[in-house]
Amino acid sequence: MAPHWEGLNEFLAVAEHGSFTQAAYKLDTNVVAVSRRVAALEAHLGVKLFHRTTRKVTLTDEGEHYYQRCRPLMAALQEAEQTITQSQALPTGLVRVTAPVNFGEQYIAPLLAPFLRQYPHVSVDLHLTNRRIDLIETGTDVAIRIGHLADSSLKAKRLGSRRLSICASPAYLAAHGRPLTPNDLNRHVCLVGSNEHWHYQASNKVRTLTVSGRLRCNSGVALLEAAKQGIGLAQLPHYYVQEALAEGTLEEVLVDYRIEEEGIWALYPRGRQLQPKVAALLAYLVQHLPTQPAPDF
Repeated sequence: MAPHWEGLNEFLAVAEHGSFTQAAYKLDTNVVAVSRRVAALEAHLGVKLFHRTTRKVTLTDEGEHYYQRCRPLMAALQEAEQTITQSQALPTGLVRVTAPVNFGEQYIAPLLAPFLRQYPHVSVDLHLTNRRIDLIETGTDVAIRIGHLADSSLKAKRLGSRRLSICASPAYLAAHGRPLTPNDLNRHVCLVGSNEHWHYQASNKVRTLTVSGRLRCNSGVALLEAAKQGIGLAQLPHYYVQEALAEGTLEEVLVDYRIEEEGIWALYPRGRQLQPKVAALLAYLVQHLPTQPAPDF
């Protein structure tokens, strides 16, 4: 038997608002039309969907069961219609994006020129900062974040992944020895970034170790250079160190304790319809950002 859609919108609206009057207001129609369509649906199904009194309207057991089954179907249909409608819309307008400084310089910024060539009616305002800004307050459309996400009111889309590696120069390792366990880091010089807590994995759990050393800097590029110069060990994302590892100017240590890949995320406000210009940029980043860690050298 073919699905019977007539009256379904009216039924769902009455069920959600508990009122034929409120349902009619939501659907921009009149109470008589809503009542007639719900009655036709009940006749088709052969059951009463609502208990009606002069004071309130409530679902029958059959109505509750029907509502629980139909609501997800209608939501999926609405989402499908929105997807098709948006796919036909031309991406246009300004997209405001924020991203971490080095990752933005190294990965996001180089993708913008080809993206803008592909979408000539879109403009991008890229703000690079390591500070987490409020998207709603600043009118920002998308924030690029890396690693673990705290619970928030923002929606998240995974764009790619990164891997953290602990590295040192061959000269440093020759002079100070190679750490064999994370606890060995306590007797080594560690180059500290914006976070003095280094992460490693042991017994299938991510663990944290507080490190210290002779240099602290919130620039990954500066820490990379110091590590190559033999000042100490650094824990950095693979996109900082992969070239140095390939050249042999750095060596990775504690490989067996390396944590799993961390996500590279795009965050955007919940409840806001994803505009074609934003959807186009996110799809482009998914296609072109790194999704796998650098190979072992």
